[in-house]
Amino acid sequence: MMSYEEEIAHISARIRELRKGRGWTVQELAYRCEIERSNLSRIESGRANVTLKTLCAISNALGVALRDLV
Repeated sequence: MMSYEEEIAHISARIRELRKGRGWTVQELAYRCEIERSNLSRIESGRANVTLKTLCAISNALGVALRDLV
């Protein structure tokens, strides 16, 4: 079982991986999620406590199921 910090690191890395796989900048994904670029940067670096609502927005913008982020 992963620790909280490991879970956050995994989710953050997964979001970054999927974003980069689409060739998108942080700004572009943030725009598609309707969140601030700085917030998305903190999420991708594991420095933000992301809400379920935001995770759903990110997964929808990336076109993946929420379970694919976690």
